[in-house]
Amino acid sequence: MHAPEIRPSVTWLNAGVQRLGLLPGLGGGLAAWQLQHRGAWLDLLRPWDGFRLQPGASACQPLLPWSNRISRGGFTQDGRFHALRPNTAADPYPIHGDAWLQPWQLATPSPGHAVMRLRSRGFAGSPYDYEAEQHLTLDGLSLVHTLSVRHLGPERLPYGLGLHPWFPRQQPCELQASVQGVWHSHPDRLPLRHASELPADWDVGRGIPGRGPLIDNAFTGWDGRVRLRRPTLGLSLHGETRLLLDGQPLAGLCCVIYRPEAGDAFCFEPVSHPIDAFHLPDRPGLVELSAGQCLTLQQRWDCEPD
Repeated sequence: MHAPEIRPSVTWLNAGVQRLGLLPGLGGGLAAWQLQHRGAWLDLLRPWDGFRLQPGASACQPLLPWSNRISRGGFTQDGRFHALRPNTAADPYPIHGDAWLQPWQLATPSPGHAVMRLRSRGFAGSPYDYEAEQHLTLDGLSLVHTLSVRHLGPERLPYGLGLHPWFPRQQPCELQASVQGVWHSHPDRLPLRHASELPADWDVGRGIPGRGPLIDNAFTGWDGRVRLRRPTLGLSLHGETRLLLDGQPLAGLCCVIYRPEAGDAFCFEPVSHPIDAFHLPDRPGLVELSAGQCLTLQQRWDCEPD
């Protein structure tokens, strides 16, 4: 007989017209982010369905100690090769780090604020030894989501951070962000070449719909701001992202857009580096951390009438 599955519990933060569901036991993800709108709770993120136990089923996942895929079975740092195994059944490459695959601990929350923490030591043979925190704060019509990682291992290692929110698209949604280029990909979704001109349906500077042909690509030169319009609801989300090393701002943000051809959601992922940056020239966006150094990604979302 198989042991019964233990479903992770949801902890809710409530602040006025907002509420946020936390899933520390499911990869430190979010269960839902909702706003009182036109007399009902409106899902600002695609909510967890309460049944699927894969970490990617949550409304948002933390990405660390790297974002997206790493090829070639691992990476080399300071002359030493560090092997990494695939970490999902659906992808031949390790993807999105390992924090989203581990349970986090929830600090005692207040109505509008909570902290989730993770201590990770060589998870599944990984070379990474770190502690991570997520601070989540509801304030007025805003959500502030801060993700940080502190390297604790003796050897210097490259790190990256990101968030993986899923946005519903049952109703029309338009995404707009200022970028300077895009990485085109091989069929296996690894980067092929960089281009400064965007295909017409990928021109996020002008705005693209949440539904359309597949996009699963990293966009470069992003200024850290994004707008998601939901015109039939008369609502927009304005996002702003910052990256810091030991409290000091860093430049060079990227964003990854995942727009599947089917399904009820798409993703806009604020990240510190492009896909497979470990094997791109000069490893763009990766930050080498020595023991004790801390990398932080701050994400703010503001709800506004459209």
